[in-house]
Amino acid sequence: MTEQLLTPVHPGRLFLVTAPSGAGKSTLVNALLAREPAIKLSISHTTRDPRPGEENGREYHFVTEQEFRDMEQRGDFLESALVHGNHYGTSRVWIEKEMAAGNDVLLEIDWQGARQVRARFPGTVGIFILPPSIEALEWRLNHRGTDSAQTITRRLLGAGAEMAHASEFEYVIINEDFDKALEEMVAVVTASRLAFGQQAVRHRTQFAALGVPVPPVA
Repeated sequence: MTEQLLTPVHPGRLFLVTAPSGAGKSTLVNALLAREPAIKLSISHTTRDPRPGEENGREYHFVTEQEFRDMEQRGDFLESALVHGNHYGTSRVWIEKEMAAGNDVLLEIDWQGARQVRARFPGTVGIFILPPSIEALEWRLNHRGTDSAQTITRRLLGAGAEMAHASEFEYVIINEDFDKALEEMVAVVTASRLAFGQQAVRHRTQFAALGVPVPPVA
């Protein structure tokens, strides 16, 4: 028997963007959101200290260790992970509400968190951002001026382990030329929205009127 295909539960699409620190992930994501205002950025909670220029509720929701543990115990997080000695967590309730309303949601997330999210939301779209080389990654970390030499060394040592998980993602973008990398991200978003299953759940009534068979909802 042929396996029955299922359409997604929510009309909104969930995008996961992952990269080693310094690969340019946040800059690309911000440019993508400027191009695609319909995508909602999920703001994670973290126990790390704010970097210069960061604001609570904009880049992250900055919380204490105790506040983070309390939220974990209440089941507030879709996923949580310990990264470079700091805790990060993603709001489950907010994401489900936005996707049910038909909004696309984007998560900047590490590979551990991406695994947890996929278990909860099948059909997510994973994008892994790679630097053009380790040398370029080191240069970017040194020149952004936000981390100590010790932190930069730790991030470089962890970059190889992080990049080893790139194969777990549907798409990989090498951020050597920023404009090209951004266009590739836009292309991924556009193509993902046009996938049959996603179109079927967004336009079920129209599909039915046209006589297009629609698989059952997952």
